[in-house]
Amino acid sequence: MDFIVVLLILAGGMGFINSFGKTLSHQDILTLKKLFFYHLLFGAYYCFFIKGDAIGYWMTAKMLSPDEFALYFAEQKGTYFLFALNYYPANILGLSYFTGTMLYSLIGFIGMALFYVVAVEMVPYNSKFGNYTLFPLVFFMPNLHFWSCGVGKDTLLFFCISIFAYGLLKIQRRLPLVLLALLLSYFVRPHITMFLVVAFGLSYVMSSKVSTAQRIIFSVVLIGVGIAILPSVMEFARIEEASVDSFEQFSDTKAGLLSRASAGSRIDISSYPFPLKVFTFLYRPLFFDINGIPAAIASIENLLLLIISFSIFRNQPVQTFKAAPFVIKGLVIFLIIGTLAFSQSLGNLGIMIRMRNMFLPGFLIFILWSYSYRKQLLQKRK
Repeated sequence: MDFIVVLLILAGGMGFINSFGKTLSHQDILTLKKLFFYHLLFGAYYCFFIKGDAIGYWMTAKMLSPDEFALYFAEQKGTYFLFALNYYPANILGLSYFTGTMLYSLIGFIGMALFYVVAVEMVPYNSKFGNYTLFPLVFFMPNLHFWSCGVGKDTLLFFCISIFAYGLLKIQRRLPLVLLALLLSYFVRPHITMFLVVAFGLSYVMSSKVSTAQRIIFSVVLIGVGIAILPSVMEFARIEEASVDSFEQFSDTKAGLLSRASAGSRIDISSYPFPLKVFTFLYRPLFFDINGIPAAIASIENLLLLIISFSIFRNQPVQTFKAAPFVIKGLVIFLIIGTLAFSQSLGNLGIMIRMRNMFLPGFLIFILWSYSYRKQLLQKRK
């Protein structure tokens, strides 16, 4: 059964890529195929060399009883929902952990491919940084693949955010994708659903094409959805009261627990000023944080990201943001919300990289858009 499923995963990935044959260029199709096998390599590495939560998510699902499955699927969120989600392939089909990892790698790749398509459709001009063409080079960043191929919440959320952004490009035709993204992310991590709703809601309200009446109506709907989701988010995060004090207490508690979780990459952010916490979440580890090969690779990526970001921020970033399409603007606001939330509570560089990964594609697409927009302005001046 495992062999057959792995073959189906390979066929499914190639079929998914070929489904864009009419909308993408031949070169883009070839690039996606390279990305697919590149992504599967990371999946194989993750399976055999990373011993973490992913194994527990799969092996626990293998041991669930039918009653536990029904309870977790119907009434639980987060980890227990993931056990239920893995129940059929792990328990009923009896698939191995390797096959499960390949299955999640396919899910993560679908997310990667959809982000790729968003970039193709939203960014009119490709650009170079030095002698290197940014697109599609940025989509080969190792950590972008490493944290979207394992069995777990991170891969599923990466997938949810991608289909949400892709669905909004043509929402009339792709509304089921948008609803699937919201529903699945709600059961995996409710607060991410709220971040998505708020981010893209604000992006819509800020659009110049939206009338005042539409803005008011949508704002009311947005507030209503936020209020409806908030109790589940609070329950999920174990915050009893929606007050400033309780949020601060939650952040301090999380920072302490996560700082002790992995001694190799823990950092004490409690004494950091707010800007340094944000910088740490977005751009560390850097070379002074290296404690192994993975950290060294991440440091190289983060240094390049920092250099490119500096180039973006010194060239009218506010104007660039205002001129961005609705979907890119929403991804940027989603990045800002996530950064503000997680930079205050995470005290472990490994966990920061993992959590940042769901926001990173939006950041990269905005970088591509910024260079493209700058090129558009230069052409208009000529």
